[in-house]
Amino acid sequence: MPKSTLRPALAITLALVLALAACGSTATDTELALASAPEVHEILKSPPEGLVILDIRTPDEFAAGRIAGAINVDYYAADFEQRLGELDPNLPYVMYCNSGNRSGNTLPLMDSIGFVEVYELDGGIQAWAREDLPIEP
Repeated sequence: MPKSTLRPALAITLALVLALAACGSTATDTELALASAPEVHEILKSPPEGLVILDIRTPDEFAAGRIAGAINVDYYAADFEQRLGELDPNLPYVMYCNSGNRSGNTLPLMDSIGFVEVYELDGGIQAWAREDLPIEP
């Protein structure tokens, strides 16, 4: 399928998944997906109930600017995996780092812990900034 056809297909699939989640779907399938900055921005415009925005950058990076409403769990902290395990795996998550490397490594970990709905911001906050989307100080 050509790349130009993949983005609309992903957006439609993402919208359907979020609509089902908002309606109280009891599906047990895990949804782990890569989402572009514009796709994440659309999710945030009308977030599913309980959405958690998870910033896994360092506290200094987090303090320099973040997506509004994000919580910080430092990828480099010795207790990172434990702190992830303390989060509610049944809530929907948007997760990001700086460029996508740390979040790309974290997605399989979240899957193994049992998170059921995680959208990884493709390209991290750098991609978010390139799209001129809002960053909170």
